[in-house]
Amino acid sequence: MGAKHDADKELTDQKNALSRAARMTAVLEQRFAPASVSVLDDSARHRGHAGAAPGGETHYRVQVVSDAFAGVSRLDRQRLVNELLSEEFKTGLHALSLDLKTPAETGRA
Repeated sequence: MGAKHDADKELTDQKNALSRAARMTAVLEQRFAPASVSVLDDSARHRGHAGAAPGGETHYRVQVVSDAFAGVSRLDRQRLVNELLSEEFKTGLHALSLDLKTPAETGRA
């Protein structure tokens, strides 16, 4: 196949080796350069609910504090994050609880 294919496969393998929380954290940090980010697997609290899976990694609580949210409505912030994590939704992520603020909104400005 070629060097590019081998490099792409290696990156995919590395990505797949990470937990969903680690992948989501990396993507959020890269896109929003946050002052803080927290991605917590909340799947255990949703056992028996729609979208829950035995191995977890389906329901998450995400908190991001970033200047990137300045001037962006709450709904648009949520849309940005959902679009950013669209690949995770395609592979089993079912639900996100989002807390997306600017440093000023948290009193950390």
